[in-house]
Amino acid sequence: MPATGPSYDLILHRLASSDCEIKLKAIRELKNQIIGNRTKKLSYIKLGAVPVLAAVLADADADSASGPSLIVQSAAALGSFACGVDAGVRAVLDAGAFPHLSKLLSASDDKVVDAAARSLRMIYQSKLAPKYDFFKEQDMGFLLSLLKNGNENLTGLGASIIIHSCQTSDEQNVLCCAGALENLISLLDGSLSQRDSSLESIAAILKNNPEVVSKFVDLQNRRALSSIIELTKDRYSRTRLLACLCLIYVQNSSSCYLQDTGTKTKLINILLELLDDSDHVGDNACFAFSTLVAEREDVQKLAFEANAIDKFNNHLQNCALHPKRLEGIFLALAALCSKLECSRSKFLSLQVLNILVDALAYDDANVRTAACICLKSVSRSVKNLSAGYFMNERIIASLVRLLSDLSTSVQVAALGAISNIVINFTPQKSRFMQCGGIKELVQLTKSMDSSLRLNAVWALRNMVFLADKMCKERIFMELTVSSVASLICGNGLHCQFLFFLINWCVPKKVIIVPKKVIIDSGYTADPEPSVQEQALALVRNLVDGCIDCVEYAFAEDGIILDAVGKQLQKSSKIDIGIQKNGDGMVPEPLHE
Repeated sequence: MPATGPSYDLILHRLASSDCEIKLKAIRELKNQIIGNRTKKLSYIKLGAVPVLAAVLADADADSASGPSLIVQSAAALGSFACGVDAGVRAVLDAGAFPHLSKLLSASDDKVVDAAARSLRMIYQSKLAPKYDFFKEQDMGFLLSLLKNGNENLTGLGASIIIHSCQTSDEQNVLCCAGALENLISLLDGSLSQRDSSLESIAAILKNNPEVVSKFVDLQNRRALSSIIELTKDRYSRTRLLACLCLIYVQNSSSCYLQDTGTKTKLINILLELLDDSDHVGDNACFAFSTLVAEREDVQKLAFEANAIDKFNNHLQNCALHPKRLEGIFLALAALCSKLECSRSKFLSLQVLNILVDALAYDDANVRTAACICLKSVSRSVKNLSAGYFMNERIIASLVRLLSDLSTSVQVAALGAISNIVINFTPQKSRFMQCGGIKELVQLTKSMDSSLRLNAVWALRNMVFLADKMCKERIFMELTVSSVASLICGNGLHCQFLFFLINWCVPKKVIIVPKKVIIDSGYTADPEPSVQEQALALVRNLVDGCIDCVEYAFAEDGIILDAVGKQLQKSSKIDIGIQKNGDGMVPEPLHE
């Protein structure tokens, strides 16, 4: 409950006073109360203090005796409201204070400029801050002037704008071409604050952009890159982390840069050491580690040799972990187990699976998502699946519950884990059906979200792979013929899945002769080619098996074959061949 005692009411009353001295004292008192106090910030926001402060900022006369002080104090108070509290940022923006703060950056009074810059930096730390337009020449010029300014608050503001708003490759390219990287590199020799904000901005510009990375590496005859490598040895942990992040983006962009084993090992060891940092540095080190090893088998081997899994497991034993730390650890473990069987075996030997399953019911959606992603990576192993590690009813029941989660990202991640767990092994399929999983999957094939449809069909495809007739019958009845047809039929897809369906029927001497396609066929076509491909693979797995299974393709006057025929007619060139693998079966891929 927000406090509405005498002190709150009195301060609000004084803020509206016509006496500038009374007003100034009230602003100072309010500012001192809310600094570092989230509860009081929210209380004053609910009582309407922010619009009053915004009005003071807008109405203050900079040329009057008390004007500059009112501007400085009201700007500082608005910045305090915005610091670390999205509700405060929203209140400041709704009150119209943002344009007034921006105008004050060109004031002649240095104290006014500093106060405005600090407040704007607080706003730009939130995702709610306005998006900066780097493509407007005037705005880009202003940003570069901030970075070139000797004022630490202004350079920090410029860096904060880049960190917040640089999100696309086009934005990275335009910043690079405008010379932002050169300006940021010059700040690496500045104060600790300038150094860290510069490193974070450089990382934002380099991220997943090989073209920009190439230009960056060549800057100053590679001295810029050498400077960042040197900062990985800095005494401050946040500086080391940000320097590592820049180097990770450089390394991941091309096989030409920083590919020696020594550099990779050094980055691994630094990040594992930073895990011991109890604040945000330790949290973010987990995410940086995940980025470093993701899809890189060579780096994963080095991390395995550095006992990374043991290190993360030791941190998981801490029951008081912050949700962000827990999310980061699961994502790092997922990346470590994505390629190497030895890593998966190590993970399971440490009894981490119980902690992982507990996390499937965690309050934070990001943690639930990360736990599912980790389970998907660990279950990418035929050896571990056949050993029965994932036959636990608690695991399957938890995943089925997540199929109706309010978060789409959780649902998609749960589908990925399910796709692996149910493949090829009858006990898992039976438990999954007993928990009501089939009904949930079928429902998700009708979702408006294409990622949910894709992953739900993928899971069903793996469910029917090598399934017995009873399992196939139950899935087919739940899914319905018209739904299968609608998932198959669309605007075109790769031919290989058509080949698979044909190749499965040819050995059984079943001739597929598509009927003339009727435009109004009674089902709505799925618009996503990826969904259509998985649906055809689902049909392929349905008809594989005993001769009776082929009848699924002919159900209800063959509308499934109509859908397949429509796809055949749309294909401009089809080279039909019989694909066989030993006994004629093509193994299902585990979900990546």
